[in-house]
Amino acid sequence: MTDTTLRPQTTSTTGRNETLARAYADPDRAYELDRRHVFHSWSAQALMDPMVVSRAEGSYVWDREGNKLLDFTSQLVFTNLGHQHPRIIQAIQQQAADLCTVAPGYVNGARSEAARLITEHTPGDLDHVFFTNGGADANEHAIRMARLHTGRHKVLSTYRSYHGGTQLAVNVTGDPRRWANDNGTQGTVHFFGPFLYRSPFHSSNEAEECQRALEHLEQLIAFEGPSTIAAILLESIPGTAGIMIPPPGYLQGVRELCDRHGIILITDEVMSGFGRSGKWFAVEHAGDVVPDLLTFAKGVNSGYVPLGGVAISDAIYATFAERAYPGGLTYSGHPLACAAAVATIETMEDEGVVEHAARLGDEVFGPGLSRLAEKHDWIGEVRGTGAFWALELVRDEQTREPLAPYGGSSPEMGAILAACTRRGLLPFANFNRIHVVPPLTISGEDARAGLDILDEALTEAAAQA
Repeated sequence: MTDTTLRPQTTSTTGRNETLARAYADPDRAYELDRRHVFHSWSAQALMDPMVVSRAEGSYVWDREGNKLLDFTSQLVFTNLGHQHPRIIQAIQQQAADLCTVAPGYVNGARSEAARLITEHTPGDLDHVFFTNGGADANEHAIRMARLHTGRHKVLSTYRSYHGGTQLAVNVTGDPRRWANDNGTQGTVHFFGPFLYRSPFHSSNEAEECQRALEHLEQLIAFEGPSTIAAILLESIPGTAGIMIPPPGYLQGVRELCDRHGIILITDEVMSGFGRSGKWFAVEHAGDVVPDLLTFAKGVNSGYVPLGGVAISDAIYATFAERAYPGGLTYSGHPLACAAAVATIETMEDEGVVEHAARLGDEVFGPGLSRLAEKHDWIGEVRGTGAFWALELVRDEQTREPLAPYGGSSPEMGAILAACTRRGLLPFANFNRIHVVPPLTISGEDARAGLDILDEALTEAAAQA
C-alpha cells in the first residue's frame, strides 16, 4: 500500500478556489466576519461600523451597496497611481510566477532594480536602500542607524507629526496617538515646528515664523545637550498633522543646526514622497537640502504590497561597511513588493505623473480650494502643494477656534463627512481638517467634481449647524 500522507492534496483545488472567490465577493459575509474576527487599528472595536469596499478602479471605490465613490483619500494616502493599475498588477502577477518570495539575504532582481530606481530620484548621495515593510519600521531603523552612527541616544521631533505606530515610531510621533504609549523612556524629545496659522511663536509672517522656530530649536538643542542628540526627525511636509508647508529657509536652517552639532537629519517622506507634493520628494521644495537619511513607503509602489525603506547617505553607509548593522526584517525587499515598486516608478517616469501632480496643484486644487475658502466661513486656511492639500476648518475666522477639538471630532465634522459620502465622495478627515489627497493620476475633471461635492457638503452642513 502506498503512503500518501505527505503527498500534496490537489484534487479539490478548483472547486475550493471557486468557493473562496464567491465568499470574497459577498460583501455581507465580509462585513459579518470582519465584525466577528477582525481587530481594527486606532479604534474602539464595538463602536465601529466600517465601510465595505467591494471593488475599486482608478480614482473610484464601490461600497457594500454598490455605490460609487470618488476616492479623495488615496486610502491612507498611498494609492498614488490609483486602484488596480494594470502595469502594477501585471508586474505582481509576473513576479509571483517567476519568484514569489525569497529570504532577504539572497539577491533578487526585483529588489535590485527597485533600489536602483529609487536612488535615481533621491537627493544627493542617498544611494543605498534598506528595505522595510512600511513607514513605521523605516523610521525605527533610521533612528537606530543614527544612534549607532553617532553613539548618541536622543531623537528630536515636532509635536505636530506622525511617524508610525510601532513603539519607537509612535513615541517620536507628536500627535495624541502617542499619549497612551509614551512613558518617557524612548529617548524622544518634542519641539514646535513652524505653523504660522497657529503660531506658537506669535509670528505675524512667514519670515518671523521661520526665524523664531529655528531659534526655538537651537535653544532646545542647547538645553538638551548637543552631544546627547543622535537625530532630528522631520516630515519634509507634515502630512497627517495638517500638510503644513515649511516656510522658506526652515529646512536649510535645520540642516545647518544638524551640521553644526553633528546631528543626523532624517526626513520622513513616507506620505509626502514619490510625487505627492508635485516633486519626487517633498524635501526638494527646500532647494539643495540633503538629509542624511530619508524614509519612504506608501507611494513607492502605491501600497499594492507592503513596502518601505531607508535611503542612506555615503557617510552612514560607511559606518556599516565593516561593521554589521544589527537589524533586519524577514520580508525586507520582498520580491512582490519590489516588483510593484519597479512598475510604479517606471509608470511615473513614462507618464509624467509627478508633473501631472504639480499641475493639479497649480491649476485645480490651489485655485479651487481658494474659491471654497472665499465662499465658506468655516474654512480658516487652505494649505498644500501638488495633490497634497488641507482645509483648516474653524468655528470663527477671527478667533480661529477649531471646528473640532485637537485629538477629536465634532457633530459638524461628522455632518460634512456624511454629506460628502451621500454625494459620492470618500473624504479624508483628521480632527478639524479635511485633507484633499486623491490619486496623483486623477483627471482634472474628476478633481473638480470632487471639489464641487466638497462645496455642496460644506454648504449643507453649515446650514444644519
